[in-house]
Amino acid sequence: MPGNETLRARNRAALDEWYTQLKDIEDELRHYREQFKGKVVLCNCDDPYESYFFKYFAMNFNHLGLKRLITTCYAGSPISGLQLPLVETAGLRNTKPPREPYKVVISEVPDLNRDGAIDLGDVEYLLRSNANVMTPLSGDGDFRSKECLELLDESDIVVTNPPWSLIREFIPLIAKHKKKYLVIGDQNFITYREIFEQIMANNLWFGYHNGGTKWFRVPDNYEIKTESRKKVVDGIKYFSMGRAYWFTNLDTTRRHEPMTLFKRYTPAEYPTYTNYPAIEVSKVTEIPMDYDGEMGVPITFLDKYNPDQFKIIGNSKWLGRPISDFALKGTYEAGGMRFYLRNPDGTQRRMYERIVIKRIGVAS
Repeated sequence: MPGNETLRARNRAALDEWYTQLKDIEDELRHYREQFKGKVVLCNCDDPYESYFFKYFAMNFNHLGLKRLITTCYAGSPISGLQLPLVETAGLRNTKPPREPYKVVISEVPDLNRDGAIDLGDVEYLLRSNANVMTPLSGDGDFRSKECLELLDESDIVVTNPPWSLIREFIPLIAKHKKKYLVIGDQNFITYREIFEQIMANNLWFGYHNGGTKWFRVPDNYEIKTESRKKVVDGIKYFSMGRAYWFTNLDTTRRHEPMTLFKRYTPAEYPTYTNYPAIEVSKVTEIPMDYDGEMGVPITFLDKYNPDQFKIIGNSKWLGRPISDFALKGTYEAGGMRFYLRNPDGTQRRMYERIVIKRIGVAS
């Protein structure tokens, strides 16, 4: 039906209109406090009227010891002005949230309302009273634009919820400019070549609070088919996701913790793929402690990956060698390079995405 197709197209566009909740930001950012001291933070996909990333850094500016906070937006969103309801903004003629792209640059957050505490009220007062804090951008505010790239070069750390439809461009761009970053995204992003190359080069890893249920604010017209993944609170619509992960190149304590292994290798329990010389390990917790060869593990392995314990060889998209008879009855359809195991009846079973790893050092 045309109406359904229009709704699907609208949902694809709305994929970039998911807004991270303050609690999820606070839970993750508390682990990196010392790494932000004296730094310039850039939120380059964040309208201050709606972004909790801006709200978090503005309210914690002094607590974190930031040098400067820079925020840019592409354009006003469907919910613009509802989370940070400013009545007016100095330097801009609009009395409502501006629809044109603009930037906010904060170098200090004093107790402007003299209530004895630094809070969102001080941030609102700062934006209202200081014409130099919020200024229009000359371009469209796209993170790839010339003026936004110039702001990127001024920054030390990028923290945001980037447009998920542009993640293949976003992370490589930040990496090219040699910046630290902490961004939230879909776990399945690691299957993209541009992202996995960063992981293999040990330039990207997961943060702390990955998976679980995270609720994202979405526009009112966003279609949510599963009732359990939808809620409306005070007239605001939310969508839940269990694959939201933090992608970063800021150091974490988790990536230095060795994985505890307890299983021993047997050929029966760990069969070898028919199209690649590695064994199948169906659960990360069952990686054998006494196997020195290559192993195919689920992508959830990256949440426990210690680069001092294992080396990442590649993944099943790029290492598999095609075999012509993979579309046999009872198997997955052929298509793409994946790993396969032979069934007792002689057919072959296509496996889910696998990461290929090898132990560093001698197996116990």
